[in-house]
Amino acid sequence: MIPKTWTIISSHLDKSYRVFHLRTDRARSPRINETHEFFVLESSPWVNVIPVTPANEVVLVQQYRHGIRNVTLEIPGGLVDPSDLPEDAARRELWEETGYREESLVPLGTVHPNPAIQNNLCYTFLARNVFPAGEQNQDDREDIRVILRPLSEIPRLISAGEITHSLVIVAFYRYFVEYLRANSIFNWNYAARPPSKYL
Repeated sequence: MIPKTWTIISSHLDKSYRVFHLRTDRARSPRINETHEFFVLESSPWVNVIPVTPANEVVLVQQYRHGIRNVTLEIPGGLVDPSDLPEDAARRELWEETGYREESLVPLGTVHPNPAIQNNLCYTFLARNVFPAGEQNQDDREDIRVILRPLSEIPRLISAGEITHSLVIVAFYRYFVEYLRANSIFNWNYAARPPSKYL
């Protein structure tokens, strides 16, 4: 039997920060009829972008992440502003973090980053045929290095633990397992250059 939804008794915002709000919900269990408090991080939607060049290289970014106090290897991404469509945010984050522009964007789907404690969605896009279009436009909180890696090398970077960000790994799952399969050219160990019409 599918679990029933809990009844919300009360809900209020405790504190607001730059990128999220802390919400406290008091809810009643449908199974034992007792109430408990739950804490939720409310956030705007996020976007992730897989930028692929005409030479089938992925534009990756290295940056320091305060949560783990270490540098990570990721794809460009960020918040969707209230006035933005997700695709607008994807284009903006790609340009601001890397200085690259795209010929076209392909939506690859959405995920809930952590539905236990967060309420937002993360949108993933494939940016096809990206090209350098100027300097990065980083804000004061960013210090981003751009790195290009062959698309065919991404599975190894994940397996070797060089790419560890869960949303980045999900984005590449969407690309390799869903997008390429939908276009009938899926093979996890595919040759270095899949047909260019799918990029």
